[in-house]
Amino acid sequence: MGDWAATHKLWEKWTANNVGSFTEPLKAALLLHYDPAAPSRLMSFIAEQSGANFQAVELRPFLNFVKQNNLQTEFFSIGPSQYLVTSIHEQWFCARCINTSKAAGEGVIVIQTAAYLLVAMYEGSIGAASRAMVAAEQFVWLLKRRSH
Repeated sequence: MGDWAATHKLWEKWTANNVGSFTEPLKAALLLHYDPAAPSRLMSFIAEQSGANFQAVELRPFLNFVKQNNLQTEFFSIGPSQYLVTSIHEQWFCARCINTSKAAGEGVIVIQTAAYLLVAMYEGSIGAASRAMVAAEQFVWLLKRRSH
């Protein structure tokens, strides 16, 4: 999406309704600029984040994991949390945190678009994962709609 101001406005509106509070479906979300065809020296960077405070260097192992596309055979980390992929689809995958202290667990949904990776983090089990997926798909749909 070429219009960064429109993407930022869309992000702000979407996160206000979906990220952060106990009643929202997501505990945190990241929007990462991502081009899998780019040389490795051109590191992806954090375009937006809400509910989290990561530095780009902390996400490098995760981005390498995505680029290598070994989703079924390896664990990955985002910050201090380690994840195991549980479901893989054409443009997205889901994973569960394996070192969480939360009784109901934690998970992440990662959706790849033409220019971004959306990382949607949630707390809970199946119901929470379903709500998180709806929220993540909504943002991607809005993003695609804006680019047409």
